[in-house]
Amino acid sequence: MVPEDNIARKIYDPVLDQVDRVGRATIRFLTAVGRLVEFMALAILHVFTPPYFGKNILTQMINIGYYSLPVVGMTALFTGMVLALQSYTGFTRFNAESAIAGVVVLSVTRELAPVLAGLMVAGRVGASIAAEIGTMRVTEQIDALTTLSVNPFKYLIAPRILAGTLMLPCLVLVGDIIGVFGGYAVAIYSLGFSPGSYLTQTWDILENADVISGLVKAAVFGLIVTLMGCYHGYNSGRGAQGVGAATTNAVVSASILILVMNYILTQIFFS
Repeated sequence: MVPEDNIARKIYDPVLDQVDRVGRATIRFLTAVGRLVEFMALAILHVFTPPYFGKNILTQMINIGYYSLPVVGMTALFTGMVLALQSYTGFTRFNAESAIAGVVVLSVTRELAPVLAGLMVAGRVGASIAAEIGTMRVTEQIDALTTLSVNPFKYLIAPRILAGTLMLPCLVLVGDIIGVFGGYAVAIYSLGFSPGSYLTQTWDILENADVISGLVKAAVFGLIVTLMGCYHGYNSGRGAQGVGAATTNAVVSASILILVMNYILTQIFFS
């Protein structure tokens, strides 16, 4: 019986080890999700309850919105230009060049401007927020705020989340205009389209729902970017390595959530 027990143990022990690993990973994942949901609920609660630090909100609106205009504008411009070129290359095979204006404006307003702006802002603003708050955590400045009876969520988290949620739709609206202009410029000056005909086709196919859906996506993406930056920075580990890991995790998690939420919101708007 002893040899048979040894054989059974050799078979079942690796299986139990795998089950144990899966169980531990599941528990860690659910714990992280629970902490994130709790953090988000507390942050949103402080966004809608006074007092408000108006100076902090204005500063974050400038940092997130105004200083992100160049990167978002350049991204939207060249995206619209490339989209016009690629559409022309494909549609000429089917003699459907007249559809290029509609493809450019719908692609930019519905998908490309919100998603690309969200990803650009995640790389620029999400990393900055995580590094700034993570450094404050490491240097015990957040603990000092608590000692001075200043709520860190009210002073640090709420202004950033409010500013990101408000400013990203503004960035996307500007990106829509610049992206459509990029497609227009390529179509007129490179592909030989008629300016009046191109503008007429663009205006005829564009609907309010196309622009509104992109702006709603942008607001959600702004919330995601600032929330991930604040969450990972607030829960940063000690030392430079902890701040670096928080910055990386903020950008990666925000980018993934943007892509996931983009599909969910597209399914809701256009199903």
